[in-house]
Amino acid sequence: MADEKTIKFGVIGAGKIGTFHTRTLAKMKGVTLVGVCDPDLMRAQKLAWEYNATPYSKMEELVSQIDAVIIAAPTPLHHEIGMYCLEHGVHTLVEKPIAVTLDQARDLIRTAKQHNLVLQVGHVERFNPAVVEAVKYIENPRFITMNRLGPYDPRMKNIGVVLDLMIHDIDLLLTLVNSEVESIDATGLSVFSHYEDIANVRVRFANGALADLTASRASFERARFMHLFQQDSYLSVDFMNARVKIYKKEKSVIESMQDLTVLYPPVQKQLPITAEILHFMDCIRTNKTPAPSGEKGSQALELALKITDQINRFDIPKTGHLHTPKPLQMMHDVAKAAQIVWDETLGQFKQDN
Repeated sequence: MADEKTIKFGVIGAGKIGTFHTRTLAKMKGVTLVGVCDPDLMRAQKLAWEYNATPYSKMEELVSQIDAVIIAAPTPLHHEIGMYCLEHGVHTLVEKPIAVTLDQARDLIRTAKQHNLVLQVGHVERFNPAVVEAVKYIENPRFITMNRLGPYDPRMKNIGVVLDLMIHDIDLLLTLVNSEVESIDATGLSVFSHYEDIANVRVRFANGALADLTASRASFERARFMHLFQQDSYLSVDFMNARVKIYKKEKSVIESMQDLTVLYPPVQKQLPITAEILHFMDCIRTNKTPAPSGEKGSQALELALKITDQINRFDIPKTGHLHTPKPLQMMHDVAKAAQIVWDETLGQFKQDN
């Protein structure tokens, strides 16, 4: 029988995501919320005191008192904080993406294994009840479209939209399609930050499956949905409103809409973040491999980095001179960028002739 003793939790990072985790943990059975840590002690105090926990400005003081931690700090700090927690025997749930580089991700995975600890990556969309229900009807998908759109959030200005938003859909895609990625064709554009704020990628798999992913943090309204086509059926999944709709072929030849069955599977109403933490706790108590594990988080990161590399390879800076790949520069005017390309192409044509 699993050990149901109370798990002592801490949260590192008192921002928006850290607040969600803190609020959720404070309401859960089997949890003792020990403390909240943030370099800004005032921010840590405000959040911790609201939920009867202790504030800390140094992670060393918190880590020594807990069994498990949720890391909701900025992405560039995931590796440093995660390594410290794992090296000190603390089960770790690190928000997506697992790290900034593959080497950092491998460090975390290796350290978790060495200490026999649970390392889970916070791809919370896996626990969206609409996704959980839709998976029951998905078998060998052939074409998938995913769209994740929303307004700009300055707190994520240190990474691009691929690592910020699209990585959720990359993780889902690699889970739904049981095949190796054969090729990618990606494009993106800076709008408000020094990284890509809009990105689109077409992913081809060795088994013939095709996926089209779009992510934007330069949109007026939020939208999160997936359309999936497979043999004899089509699924539409609304992530935000937790709804699933299915068109299913019932006859070999469709003569009218009566030959199609429309299904609206009931979706269990549960907050994804609650399901995610419950899964983390179960893995700690039963020594199970979490979903997603560090390895799966690393796979999503690897594809995300390939996508950003391809986007950056065709970046055109404001100087108008092509350069070696680096983060996208701010483009104030898309028309100006197009004019640069045209001028250089015309100039090269004149030289050649």
